[in-house]
Amino acid sequence: LLNPKVGIFYLTLLPQFVPAGVQVASFIFLLATIHVLMSLLWFALLIALARRIAPVLRRPAVIAGLDRLTGLVFVGFGVRLAVAQPG
Repeated sequence: LLNPKVGIFYLTLLPQFVPAGVQVASFIFLLATIHVLMSLLWFALLIALARRIAPVLRRPAVIAGLDRLTGLVFVGFGVRLAVAQPG
């Protein structure tokens, strides 16, 4: 209710999936409900998996490796931006 982007998402994306001859409001509500349920399932799975790998991710060697990888990605983006041709 406090995020207008979600309402705009539902108002702009979902109507294109409403088949002809059905009640629009109830079908969009059904689609929104399915979206919410799928999101809850996805986030529950993500949380469960994150809890399982959290001890590995807390290791100093893993943290250092991820920091190096992230730095390498940022340097790569910077180099690509520096050598990019305008236009």
